[in-house]
Amino acid sequence: MQQYISQATYADIPALCLLLEHLFTQESEFQPDAQLQAQGLESIISNPKSGQIFVLHSNNAIIGMASLLYSISTALGGYVALLEDVIIHPDCRSMGFGSILLQHVLQYAQDKGYKRLTLLSDIENLQAQKFYQKHGFFKMSMLPMQLIF
Repeated sequence: MQQYISQATYADIPALCLLLEHLFTQESEFQPDAQLQAQGLESIISNPKSGQIFVLHSNNAIIGMASLLYSISTALGGYVALLEDVIIHPDCRSMGFGSILLQHVLQYAQDKGYKRLTLLSDIENLQAQKFYQKHGFFKMSMLPMQLIF
């Protein structure tokens, strides 16, 4: 199997929306909505200073994605990123693709000088938490909170 990782393009949006549908059906906080997901993906792709979407290809098909969204931390005095939308197509899981994609994203962030990556995992998704911990992530003492308008 030949794999490669690229930056997302507008042409990738339909395939990425399908991946996000898989992701959001397994998370209790979100619901799939292809129109909203396409709108968000377009916003990121059109403004690379706000973030990047990494796309994992295998045998000419998109099988995974991960997003980095950028911010500045006053505590760390530099750029930080939020790791979002990490998903591998269900038919391609447990084959090492998630690690390939995540390692690429981590190396990219490190090469760019980002000081921290933060991610949110569904509290019930112990498999995802174990995966991230295997790659060096740890639980924070801070409690995530949100306000939706």
